[in-house]
Amino acid sequence: MLLSMTIQKSGVPHCVLITGATGGIGSALAHEYARAGSAVLILHGRNKALLQELGDACRALGARVVTAAFDIRDHEAVRGWIKDISATEAPDLIIANAGVNINTGTAHEGEEWSEIHRLLEVNVKAALATVHAALPAMRARRGGQVALISSLAAWRGLPETPSYSASKAAVKAYGEAMRDALAGEGVRVNVIMPGYVESQMCLDMPGPKPFLWKAPKAARVIRLGLRANRARISFPFPLNLGCFLLAGLHPAVAGWFLRRLGYE
Repeated sequence: MLLSMTIQKSGVPHCVLITGATGGIGSALAHEYARAGSAVLILHGRNKALLQELGDACRALGARVVTAAFDIRDHEAVRGWIKDISATEAPDLIIANAGVNINTGTAHEGEEWSEIHRLLEVNVKAALATVHAALPAMRARRGGQVALISSLAAWRGLPETPSYSASKAAVKAYGEAMRDALAGEGVRVNVIMPGYVESQMCLDMPGPKPFLWKAPKAARVIRLGLRANRARISFPFPLNLGCFLLAGLHPAVAGWFLRRLGYE
């Protein structure tokens, strides 16, 4: 308990839970919190080999690591796992990071319905299931923090990735609403809106990738933003500003700008 209180006072959460921890941002966040001094990391992913490798790396940095490997689309499994881990480990910070992306194809033939359904199951429903299951324990102890990974695509949808953009806009709106709803109960909610961050998912996306960041840089900015309890943690600044301004333009004008920038 004394160790937990000391770490909390230093601004580093004692126990951090990350879904989708084997992805680019998730893995970088696990390393970032282990290096910063978080004593316990609870890491979720589907790839058992990558999860084991990540867990070993974080243990070498001094963290106690708990892993869970299952499909995040099993929402009842998500809810049960979060409730159980909230009772046994009481995470101070839960990062709903699991996500997938799809696109309209190389010939812009359009997205497959089955893929749209899969994306919404992961990006929206699993994220909301994670938060919903975490809240009873956090509200009861009047403390805790939940972070949701959205995207700068939530400001203005991109033509190559319409369903992904829509899913991240939903997560953004949900997180902002929940931040206000829980403000008086000691539970902090933050929305993270990255631009392009090096990962396999990012590399698989079509179109230009301006201001591409390395994952460790993004993870550090996210950790510091969460420590400061910023409502929105959006980066990099030039791309965030551009996306924000696009959202305020007439759709036809915004579409013209996107085409000029190489988004078909």
